[in-house]
Amino acid sequence: MQTADSNQPAFDLRELLRFYADAGVDEALMDIPVDRFAEAAPTVARTPPAGDENPPARPRLEPTAPPPRPAPAVSVPDEAQAARARELAREAASLDELREILAGFDGCNLKFTAKQMVFADGDPQADLMLVGEAPGRDEDIEGLPFVGRSGRLLDRMLAAIGIDRKSAYIANVIPWRPPGNRTPTPLETEICRPFIERQIELARPKVLVTLGGPASKVLLNATEGVLRLRGNWKVHRTPAGVDIPAMPTLHPAYLLRNPAHKKLAWRDLLEIRAKLDALRG
Repeated sequence: MQTADSNQPAFDLRELLRFYADAGVDEALMDIPVDRFAEAAPTVARTPPAGDENPPARPRLEPTAPPPRPAPAVSVPDEAQAARARELAREAASLDELREILAGFDGCNLKFTAKQMVFADGDPQADLMLVGEAPGRDEDIEGLPFVGRSGRLLDRMLAAIGIDRKSAYIANVIPWRPPGNRTPTPLETEICRPFIERQIELARPKVLVTLGGPASKVLLNATEGVLRLRGNWKVHRTPAGVDIPAMPTLHPAYLLRNPAHKKLAWRDLLEIRAKLDALRG
């Protein structure tokens, strides 16, 4: 005779199955897992051609990456480019020819990062020529040397001794703006040196003013800092052997950062004015 306890497991099993049904369970689990996604994927049977009982397996095509874009043609500066620059600069018979040669020269990487070449401004036949180091952001945009804040200060400095921009000739050692206004490397400077030296030679100024330490060191073959150089007359010798009196002085950008030194630049300007007057007789 069965007791009430003997019917309890069957009651519990029925209740458990009813719970599973209410929960949505409609299939029992098996001991071996089944990949239902693989079962759902459609299969397409390929009909082999007549007479081909064992068709060759079709090769699997792997995705290929797109070909890399060619790198821009950028020249790596080296001594050969400096020698090439010297040869090209000698070929220029006029400032216009020099500008064209420089515009076509691709031996300096700075050309590929600058917006445009900054050659010169002012009167190429002026008695006074001023040379800085390299263009900045404003110069790169306008294509003229010494514009923006430093250019406006230079204009006021020249006006103080009776000279305006149109009656002077203004250029830079480096005709292209270095990225981020960084300092040009020694090799970049050496590559550009022949062009500015030829530019000075073709302009034939009576007085040369080097603005800032870098330009003074390049054009005057000096090693001292500009604070030691300034206020003392030096000589710039052209490649043809012509000596031009040169005054190293402080760069306008430096004076904007150090206005107390404007008095030193004023003394240099007075020396420049006196030298011009003496040379004009």
